[in-house]
Amino acid sequence: MTALKTDQNLIWTPQDFTDHTNVPRGTLSDYVQWEALLRKWNKRINLVAPKEVDAFWHRHAFDSYQLNQYLPKKWTRLVDLGSGGGFPGLSLGILAKTRGSCDVHLVESVGKKTSFLKTVTRELGLPVTVHTDRVEVLEPLNADIITARAFAPLPKLFTYAAPHLNPDAILLLPKGETADKEIKAAREDWHFHVETFKSQTDSSASILRVTELRQMTIEDKIAKESAA
Repeated sequence: MTALKTDQNLIWTPQDFTDHTNVPRGTLSDYVQWEALLRKWNKRINLVAPKEVDAFWHRHAFDSYQLNQYLPKKWTRLVDLGSGGGFPGLSLGILAKTRGSCDVHLVESVGKKTSFLKTVTRELGLPVTVHTDRVEVLEPLNADIITARAFAPLPKLFTYAAPHLNPDAILLLPKGETADKEIKAAREDWHFHVETFKSQTDSSASILRVTELRQMTIEDKIAKESAA
């Protein structure tokens, strides 16, 4: 495997990605098409920073793919908030295509970006629905899983996500160096259980798996203050 380190991003080839994921040929083909479309569209609209295009296979594809290992064994609907260039939503849409009984919803308010997401979805034949809207005005999506990368700090993200979660849902959230501070801030208004996993693509980043999310009541806050 050949990989060069540039601007703190590893420059991988499709073969490097395959070596680390063991994806079948058909799945790799979907990622290759996605990369080609990203390169084409990124010349016209800002999907990723220009210097990150060459880091697609590590910084974006593998960073998104690593979430697969934290998914529950059974799920039907996944919702990705603030999808942008499709990270991690399109990657999980490719996974849903291989599973055959799941659907993915991508939520992105910028019309140019949703045009890109719809193009990738159509050309790859993914079981993905793209919403050109702000998450707070959408009808509840009843998600088993919600993902979001670089979308909002946890307190605000929980506010956006809560209406779209079914009772047993989880959130899978890639986070950077501020993860611990965001968890502490979120506990002021939210009850939740969180597991933290080290990111495989960035030593300073982590992946949060959040369950049992609910907004704290006045009674909860009084009890919390009494126990302090």
